[in-house]
Amino acid sequence: MKKRSMMMSLLLAASLTVPTVASAAPDQERGQETFRVYVETTGFSAKSTNQSLKKQYEPRWELTENGFSTEMNEKQFNALQKNKNLKVTKVQEVEIETDVRATEYETMAGEYPTHQTPWGIKAIYNNANQTTTSGGSGINIAVLDTGVYTSHYDLENTVEQCKDFTQSNPLVNGSCNDANGHGTHVAGSALADGGSDGAGIYGVAPDADLWAYKVLGDNGSGYSDDIAAAIRHAADQASATRTKTVINMSLGSAGQDPLISNAVNYAYSKGVLVVAASGNSGPNQGSIGYPGALTNAIAVAALENRQQNGTYRVADFSSRGYSQTDGDYVIQQGDVEISAPGASIYSTWPGGGYNTISGTSMATPHVAGLAAKVWAENPYFSHTQLRAELQNRAASNDILGGYGAGYGDDYASGFGFAKVN
Repeated sequence: MKKRSMMMSLLLAASLTVPTVASAAPDQERGQETFRVYVETTGFSAKSTNQSLKKQYEPRWELTENGFSTEMNEKQFNALQKNKNLKVTKVQEVEIETDVRATEYETMAGEYPTHQTPWGIKAIYNNANQTTTSGGSGINIAVLDTGVYTSHYDLENTVEQCKDFTQSNPLVNGSCNDANGHGTHVAGSALADGGSDGAGIYGVAPDADLWAYKVLGDNGSGYSDDIAAAIRHAADQASATRTKTVINMSLGSAGQDPLISNAVNYAYSKGVLVVAASGNSGPNQGSIGYPGALTNAIAVAALENRQQNGTYRVADFSSRGYSQTDGDYVIQQGDVEISAPGASIYSTWPGGGYNTISGTSMATPHVAGLAAKVWAENPYFSHTQLRAELQNRAASNDILGGYGAGYGDDYASGFGFAKVN
């Protein structure tokens, strides 16, 4: 296997560090573990009560007017719950949406990829002979994930922002280290540009700008307050820079989290398009995870490189919506919206190599990249017009393979497979 002229630097491992709350230190020394909570104050003295609490518990994120996340132990948590003017809830944990059983390492750091346009890229470009890709200029793709190995030869020229939301000091600028691999893989499918020598791998929209936001630890899990903060930050950055932004979230949880839900609604109100994995709990109905299940997020199902009834097939692991909403072409909570390649996807990996993994996580960046490409070609589109265009493209490519798939809007593939052409 040939080597590239520029060797990749080794990835330094990073770990998810938990904020230390000064008031909880004595209890921690006695073995009482702390955990993440969100505290909201109500009533006539909400503001002053909030200020007082922030002196006792170090705030992490202030995501509501009189609320903040912090760390505390069980004793402190129970004591605050007795106050009728306080709402204290444990912060939900969220994980990456990858079917790790399909993982297999392929290409080592420094080697050329075994193929520059993986099957998913060829499929979404509707061209079996596709050798390179293009598009996405001026559009940001915010990848909220385990971070991104930004020194990868096929990604380094796309990076515009690199931020870490998981550290003890929230929002560390210039750091987004990925020791997991998931985020780097996702970013590659969305916008890998082949590298300066053009010999690397290509994503859907290589001219787009990457905003790499680390919101999950190296174990693939994280906290909903960190994710919500990153969503809001991406929306605010889009407004501040007056640029169009697509948020990619290849992550999820079974239950709805108000912090993330409110953040998604906030971003959508700011004109940001939100794309999220549907989840890997299929083929059972009603298994779409959050935030993908939200109406203001595009839930993406995973296709596999296998033909059935003349089309690609929805992977069995891909989460499904509800059959009773089939054919309505209306996105309701818990619906799949669009399908994209997600099984055995070959993409960028930390250290400079490449890897093949599966999951709705892998399908999501194909849609995010397509959204960026279409938006760049139609700069006067609003995010809602862009979403309608993606739906229309999907509706013209029915998926007929897999449990629940069929003509029209179905609970397995949604509107269908949205493509470049």
